[in-house]
Amino acid sequence: MASNEKQVEMRISSAKPITKEGERPQKKFYRSRAHCNPLSHNDIFKYPTNPSLMDWTTDHYPNLRGSSSVPDVLDIGCGFGGLTVALSTLLPQNTILGLEIRSKITEYVWLRIAALRSEHPGQYQNCSVLRSNTMKYMPNFFHKSSILKMFFC
Repeated sequence: MASNEKQVEMRISSAKPITKEGERPQKKFYRSRAHCNPLSHNDIFKYPTNPSLMDWTTDHYPNLRGSSSVPDVLDIGCGFGGLTVALSTLLPQNTILGLEIRSKITEYVWLRIAALRSEHPGQYQNCSVLRSNTMKYMPNFFHKSSILKMFFC
């Protein structure tokens, strides 16, 4: 192994997490390309074969039970999650889901929501984020006529 490869391996193995659990993430560490091609062939997305197989309570809405845990308001292309978080407080009776195609941005929003939930117990339980290619896989996540509102940003 060349010395350059060893240096890179040491940097990767000693890398610390960007954001500690429970802390608010900082945008400057989660910058990403502005766009990606949603029509390109990409097999990295995990999605259910039909909406009935999606369990929203486990990963997205652990404190919500029953039909209230199924998203009924979507923020498609949520970016850094500003609208998703704002809708959570404006529509407390609804379940909000931000959809984003870029992985680093999705991670940022996930950490942002987790930090808000720990800072404000009992709040922000009705919002979450999912990395998905909405143009291709949206019918795999939601039953027909189950969405009340959709925001495209």
